[in-house]
Amino acid sequence: MTNDEGMKCNDEARITNDEGMTKSEDRNVRAEDILWDDGATKRVYDLEERTARFGQAVIDFAKAIPQDRVTNRIVGQLVGAGTRVGANYVEADDAVSKKEFLKSIGTCKKEARETKHFVRMAVMAVPALKPDARKLWKPANCI
Repeated sequence: MTNDEGMKCNDEARITNDEGMTKSEDRNVRAEDILWDDGATKRVYDLEERTARFGQAVIDFAKAIPQDRVTNRIVGQLVGAGTRVGANYVEADDAVSKKEFLKSIGTCKKEARETKHFVRMAVMAVPALKPDARKLWKPANCI
């Protein structure tokens, strides 16, 4: 599945490597190189990159929400939850024990669910956002 933002859902993504953790397979690729790559020509298997792109998409969506008393609180919560998915994944990626890894990955899942909740609340507050919200909903289920 793909959405218009270029983010891809890949159920076959490789989660672990030979060491049993989630390090990306190509550590020679710098984060700056990935930032400027539009990703249109290749599938993204690296969960760190996918969660970063998800956070960026959440920020872009939040910028489109008109500001008022109701939406200001929703926007803050939405951006916080959406960007914490990637932050918690990075923490899991650097875990020193299986227990720490599982805790951080569990937090990622919770943050993704929380993001979906706030996307739903944003659409409730501003129904015109529904088409854009659908673009976030699918990746939130795939992370």
